[in-house]
Amino acid sequence: MQTPLPDYLAHVIEACDIDNSGHLADYIPELANANPNRLALAMSTVDGEIYSVGDDDIEFTIQSMSKPFAYAYVLQQLGIETVLNKVGVEPSGEAFNEISLGNDRRPKNPMINSGAITTHSLIPIKDDLESAEILRQFMSALAGRELRFDDAVYESEVKTAYRNLSIGYMLRTVGILETDPVDIVNGYIRQCSILVTVKDLVRMGSVLANGGVDPKTGKRLLNRSVVRQVLSVMMSCGMYDAAGDWLSTVGIPAKSGVAGGILGVLPGQVSIAAFSPKLDEHGNSVRGIDILERLSRDMGLHLMEGTPSAQTIVQSHYRTGKDASLSVYVLRGVLKFTEAEMLLRILQAEPMDQSTIVIDLTQISIIHDVGKRMFLEGIDRLIDDGHTLLLVDPEQRLDHARTHKDRTLHVYQDIEDLIAQLKEAEK
Repeated sequence: MQTPLPDYLAHVIEACDIDNSGHLADYIPELANANPNRLALAMSTVDGEIYSVGDDDIEFTIQSMSKPFAYAYVLQQLGIETVLNKVGVEPSGEAFNEISLGNDRRPKNPMINSGAITTHSLIPIKDDLESAEILRQFMSALAGRELRFDDAVYESEVKTAYRNLSIGYMLRTVGILETDPVDIVNGYIRQCSILVTVKDLVRMGSVLANGGVDPKTGKRLLNRSVVRQVLSVMMSCGMYDAAGDWLSTVGIPAKSGVAGGILGVLPGQVSIAAFSPKLDEHGNSVRGIDILERLSRDMGLHLMEGTPSAQTIVQSHYRTGKDASLSVYVLRGVLKFTEAEMLLRILQAEPMDQSTIVIDLTQISIIHDVGKRMFLEGIDRLIDDGHTLLLVDPEQRLDHARTHKDRTLHVYQDIEDLIAQLKEAEK
């Protein structure tokens, strides 16, 4: 059987292809020559599977979709507090290229040009590389292939960069930029000229959707706290002065670019990229918005719909051994706050005796930090009640874990072997 998802995606772009409204980004001469009929769509799951249709091998410049990745890079290198001293996180309610600052003289957020230019200025220089080249290498690692600059688009933008230069000089005047604004603006424009396809974008987005881990390689590229910060700002500021409408209708953290791309990232689920060069009055792709709206509606991807917590964390509970002295809990799903609370409420029914409790974590896919802390607190209390606690965790996520009372937990690989050993010991 062939999965129907590619057919569905093809149906979506066919349905959205009828909208011919909008205009090319003609204030950049090279982008004014773009083929207005290009249309592509790609989607990546959190395990790295990529589906794509349309003009999915056509490269186009990343433009402002580079902003979340530049922001992620400096957050990773410098820390959130250092970056917040220079760039805020409030929606501007203004056009992306507005020459303005917040009341505290910081750019309002990193998704508008003033904030993005400031973010670019924060890139730590290493090995005598230019800042744009450092970003190209970083984004290449996210994309899983070597990306390249479009020199023609770069030269075209530099020749007409009067507004961005005005922003740069404004930032230098108030002390936000600490070096030559011309060099920084030129570096930012070069950052925007990196070429990508929709397949590159969803591969890059899948790292954000997967909490900072590349699903293809399993390598952590970004801290989870960095990803949370980036996606939060994308949700509130990524679609410029249309962010409120986007939140209510699509509900997916996203970023657009004036070459016609839109990247959407739904944490824990998917990343989506659409490409169509004609833009609306906000600078967002007309058909790209249509596509994301349809996908959100059809597939239930709106962030505010949420994914309800499982109705139970315990897949099965049974007693075994001599005089039913072994109480075995087999868990399944994820262990976050809601599930941990549910589990502790179930465990509190265990009588205060000296029985052995076995908890099998084999089928737990994610253990969130708060879930782990609550779980270990529950373990402490069960031990205080007189129980012996044995854990089955073949992935060793709790290996060498200690409770807050500094008790070392015994962790086993296989529940069947453990139960067999316990029964043998009872003989």
